Amino acid sequence: MLPKRQILHVDMDAFFASVEQRDNPALRGKPVLVGGLGGRSVVCAASYEARPFGVHSAMPMAEARRRCPQAVVVEPHRGRYEEVSASVFSIFRRYTPLVEGLSLDEAFLDVSCSQSLFGSGAEIALRLRADIYEDTGLTASAGVATTKFAAKIASDMNKPNGVTLVPEAVAEFLSTLPIRRMWGVGPKQEPRFLALGLRTFSDLQTADPRLLIRALGPEGLRYQELARGIDGREVIADAASKSIGAERTYEEDLRGRESIAAEVLLHAERVSRRLLEQDLAATHVVVKLKYADFSLLTRRRTLREPVSDTGSIYASCIESLGQMPLEGKRVRLVGVSVSGLAPWVRSRSLFPDHAREKRERLEQALLAAGKKTGARITRATLLGRP
Repeated sequence: MLPKRQILHVDMDAFFASVEQRDNPALRGKPVLVGGLGGRSVVCAASYEARPFGVHSAMPMAEARRRCPQAVVVEPHRGRYEEVSASVFSIFRRYTPLVEGLSLDEAFLDVSCSQSLFGSGAEIALRLRADIYEDTGLTASAGVATTKFAAKIASDMNKPNGVTLVPEAVAEFLSTLPIRRMWGVGPKQEPRFLALGLRTFSDLQTADPRLLIRALGPEGLRYQELARGIDGREVIADAASKSIGAERTYEEDLRGRESIAAEVLLHAERVSRRLLEQDLAATHVVVKLKYADFSLLTRRRTLREPVSDTGSIYASCIESLGQMPLEGKRVRLVGVSVSGLAPWVRSRSLFPDHAREKRERLEQALLAAGKKTGARITRATLLGRP
């Protein structure tokens, strides 16, 4: 007999803010907002102490501080969040190789075949939470269901630090939920559903399919299937990222090639670190600039061989910058991303680039040393940069 299908959705609780509170005891118990202080800044994460004031992620920081003036604002530390995320994902893989990461702080796990070793899906979720807390000092919430959609809905029901088990009667479990909890239905889309009389999942479950197609297009039937608990999507094990990137919007516009190139170097290093952490290499490098007038320009280069080191990524970016108008321009955002990802292997070319391979080995050694000591090891030119 095939084991009963059990899907977990595990979501870290206020991840960025919780990491900051863990690392700085003075922040514990206080409302914490992760993000910048400038006029263009938004909230990257809000601690649970800040949420009763109506503060949430993606809210303009100025509005968040108006609602919660006593909040402590902390600049984000992306590298640290990535390190903790790697630790959390290693815990996931203790229980199943079928882990599909959605972001740094959440993932789907198919534990169907793990139940003979570790118990039911709910028992595995409880063990996972305990392991995460023991290893990282952070809490997580989990949903357990027979489908990905129901598991994701459930993981948000008993936050923070909770586990929700969806019964086999998935449609009945979902029926009383408000329509805004449906995947893809946010504040902008909700009025369309309300206008059709679709206020709860139950309304969507029993709606006339012809009405849904006429009003919402073919996607209307997909919404109905999800509301009825029908979701055959599999957990895609270790789904490789389609791309890895880093970018930043600046409080003061950048001017001049030199200042832009310095930011490109910073982003290239961040991208390289994430490639090395995942033992990946990339064949496409993209530079993105957003000008002060909000116009966006990108340049993409394809490399002869996959690379993972900062120097190679940066060199490609500099070539692209040479093709982008910078004279007299003000730049508000700089980004670097890579794609065409594949597992890193030593070059098999007839004419291998020994200098690049040496750089890659050096960066791998520095990354390992940084993890061991807890210190951030970087280039002297980047010291003092966030």
